Amino acid sequence: MEKGFLDKVEDNAAVRIWAETTQREKGDSLTKGHMSELWDFTRISVIQNDLREMKEVWDQWDVETKQLFYCNYGDLPYLLSVKVDKYLFRALAQFWNPAYGCFTFGKVDLTPTVEEYTTLLRCPKIQVDKAYSRAAGWVAVRIQQKGDSKCVPWKSLRNLVLVHPYVKKRVDVFALGIYGLVVFPKALGHIDEAISDLFDRLGKGVTTVPSILAETFRSLNACRRAGEGRFIGCAQLLLAWFHSHFWKVEKISYRVFSDSYSPLEELVSTPRRDDVSEEKWMAILQNLRDEDVEWRASWLIPDEILYRCGDFDWVPLLGIWGAIGYAPLLVSRQFRSRQFIPATQGLAHCEFSYKEDNYKKRVREMSNAWNQTR
Repeated sequence: MEKGFLDKVEDNAAVRIWAETTQREKGDSLTKGHMSELWDFTRISVIQNDLREMKEVWDQWDVETKQLFYCNYGDLPYLLSVKVDKYLFRALAQFWNPAYGCFTFGKVDLTPTVEEYTTLLRCPKIQVDKAYSRAAGWVAVRIQQKGDSKCVPWKSLRNLVLVHPYVKKRVDVFALGIYGLVVFPKALGHIDEAISDLFDRLGKGVTTVPSILAETFRSLNACRRAGEGRFIGCAQLLLAWFHSHFWKVEKISYRVFSDSYSPLEELVSTPRRDDVSEEKWMAILQNLRDEDVEWRASWLIPDEILYRCGDFDWVPLLGIWGAIGYAPLLVSRQFRSRQFIPATQGLAHCEFSYKEDNYKKRVREMSNAWNQTR
């Protein structure tokens, strides 16, 4: 046991030395003299879909059907019950740092990670060789044009959920609905065509977590740079993550080792105030100190950390509308590790949408990098 522990410490030291050496040789993500072009205040909208109908459908299902859903798609249904506090979210967005892909509260840096979102959603353990990348074709069924997007109306999917003779099909369509209305709510009342493509690949073991993170980061970036906009990532999951780090909670201890334990279920059942103003939240977040932060979420079991992929000195994330990267070592304290300066060269310039020229080549590079994880 002692040798195993020492080996792990030695590995961590090697990562620290590599990161510090790489940062020293390659430099930081931002060039010297960089001036931020961000607006002082971002007017961000977190308007959500009305989920009452989905909750009613879920509540009508029997235990066996619900269990089938959990086995196939993890804890997604709990997101239906996460209340989005718009005042907290608006305040939180003001502290997002697009250059480094993290929230910066004074001297406190935090960001959601692949490992944390995987644990929250209770997804199968990440399969590094099966990260999602956008396919050439699309699933063309019940498609309608809505604005600049092609979408599937939720109403047409709802009918399938209610009347389809096969339980597995009803579960699958309901999961698609959650992804479209909650996780990637781009078109209100509709499921974007790109989401159906991602969903079509889930049966092949593709993990959705990197895509969820990618679109969360990309949407926050877009709003911060424009000074306004609507957030189209998963606000429910981001707020669940936030509460796990900023409320001193009773230690969960050995419950995390139980197969039946669900962090999201516990977070949903915890009463929270929703009458705190945006201005009050701003003041709270501006004055955060190290001791105010629960650095490692109590439900996260220490494990290996994905900190770089292939030739990238950080982790590339392929979303459903574009790609971005993040540097987990920026927040190594979230994994109970000592904080140090990580390699971030190129991180600030790795973001692109799937509408840009030559994006397919960049997608291939990122996808291939997931085969060479560290």
